[in-house]
Amino acid sequence: MLTTTPKKQLSRLSILAHHFSSDDRIKASVQPHCASAMLALASILSLESGASVESSIYEIAVPLIPRTATICDHLKITSGNSDEVGFSDSNSVLSYWHGLRDGCVGLLESRLKWGGPLAVQQMIASGIPLLLVDLLANGHSPLEIDSTRDRVGLSPTGVVSAISSICHCLPGGVLTFRQILLKNEHMKLISNLIFDVHLKLVKCWGGPGGGKEGVRDIINAVIDILAFPFVAVQNAPGLASATASVNSGFILNMGSPGGRVCMEDKDMVKAIEEDMGKYIKILLEVGVPGIILRCLDHMDLKDLGRPVAFLAKMIGHRPLAVSLVGKGLLDANRVRRLLDSSCPREVTLDVLMMVSDLARMDKGFYEYINGASMLEFLKEYLTHEDHNVRAKTCSALGNMCRHSSYFYTSLAKHQIIGLLIDRCADPDKRTRKFACFAIHNDSKPLSNSRLVMLPTITMCCMKNSGDPYQQLANILLSAEEDKTKANAAGALSNLVRNSNKLCEDIVSKGAMQALLKLVADCSVLALNPSRRDAVNESPLKIALFSLAKMCAHQPCRHFLRSSELFPVIGRLRQSPESTIANYASVIISKVGDATSPMTLQN
Repeated sequence: MLTTTPKKQLSRLSILAHHFSSDDRIKASVQPHCASAMLALASILSLESGASVESSIYEIAVPLIPRTATICDHLKITSGNSDEVGFSDSNSVLSYWHGLRDGCVGLLESRLKWGGPLAVQQMIASGIPLLLVDLLANGHSPLEIDSTRDRVGLSPTGVVSAISSICHCLPGGVLTFRQILLKNEHMKLISNLIFDVHLKLVKCWGGPGGGKEGVRDIINAVIDILAFPFVAVQNAPGLASATASVNSGFILNMGSPGGRVCMEDKDMVKAIEEDMGKYIKILLEVGVPGIILRCLDHMDLKDLGRPVAFLAKMIGHRPLAVSLVGKGLLDANRVRRLLDSSCPREVTLDVLMMVSDLARMDKGFYEYINGASMLEFLKEYLTHEDHNVRAKTCSALGNMCRHSSYFYTSLAKHQIIGLLIDRCADPDKRTRKFACFAIHNDSKPLSNSRLVMLPTITMCCMKNSGDPYQQLANILLSAEEDKTKANAAGALSNLVRNSNKLCEDIVSKGAMQALLKLVADCSVLALNPSRRDAVNESPLKIALFSLAKMCAHQPCRHFLRSSELFPVIGRLRQSPESTIANYASVIISKVGDATSPMTLQN
């Protein structure tokens, strides 16, 4: 209020509050002088949206917000009164650009933001969420009609505040969640706010809440509501889907009411998870996947963070993934725009995560991923300055080779394999882990009809365009995560499954010795009956499996027989873990009988 003196701030704000603080209940329509006073106070509070709870303005102003019963009265719709919105004549106290209920909804939003769980419960007990839905359902914006007045008095700014207020009420209980998000008619109403027709009108609106910024604000507000169940379930310990990327759409997790649910109400999270199937069905019936994709066309690149994050949340659920891909998520022009260097970093990360999730989910998506023509981008991202981008790129490439040989030729053509090998020595440990994962998958000998294809990683090694042996050996001998070591061990075994051409290099460059050293290091746990859980999590089984595969070739058998670590494998035949004991027995048998065919199955 243009003063830093708390006493003067209180005095000036109190004058505003006096115009709407009467105890008399509103019997008819909202009076313009009352509405304008609420709008003024709400506007002042909106300027403090980034401030802390200790802000002097908030400390003074929040207690002046009308009590819940009064807010309810202001929100209730009176029929047949077309004069209660937006005045532009000389006797008016509201501008043409503001709705009569903008101030009331703005103050409600502030109360919910700063009042904590108690304020949320009070609002829910008074039926505020459904009142807001009714408000939006009854001609939410003057943009929808030719008249300069609408029926309920919400400008685009008021609509955003109403949506935000509903979102803040969602953590208040399972009943509210189900009343709002598990009703087709309510979801249709909410999603229509970001439909093409309405967004174009918002963009043309010349007052507050219009233009490109207004389009961004209303899209983001609606997405916060739609993403609420995904955030709540995904953030809950032990409840996130094993096939979903927990880190996807991270920008939606920050400050989201859905994120608070998992910390405050575990039972509600469980109920939301049980209702996710029904919720996803409603999203599909209402057409939300296609609507969100079209929203991208209405926004500048710098503003794409939240809608792309929501796409990344949805992609982890197969029905939504199928719908999104069918609606053009992987259209080459769209992908090119999303991977533009001008996009925020979180957009790039979420696009990479979506590609990775789709590729992991089903090989049927490979054709669509290929149609997106993104390999040049992925190649560039393997040397990106951001380690998160490098890591997620390696993960995406690994999953693109998970199910079939579809991308083998393309990866070789774009010279991506050598870069993946380099990433095994990346300074970032997650990048190293996913690079090993990618090489592991890319080196799998996958069947194509009756012909077994030579892996592209093998071809790369034979052409001397990379040196994975030393890189993978270093991984096995360093203090890496067990999963990283397991991927490295698996990659080495894949290099020799169908050919002995690389055996000499694998031995001479220390890769096989590194495998034996890893086995020796893990053998103590393997021989301890009380440490079975630890054994299951270690890379020992994969390492033994790899050595058993290598025993199909004479150079590897010879090296094993002469190694000082070979006796360790003999001792592992006594492991209480049957798989480990079996692998060890096979290795001993093959090393001792060079003429026996390999009996271990792929």
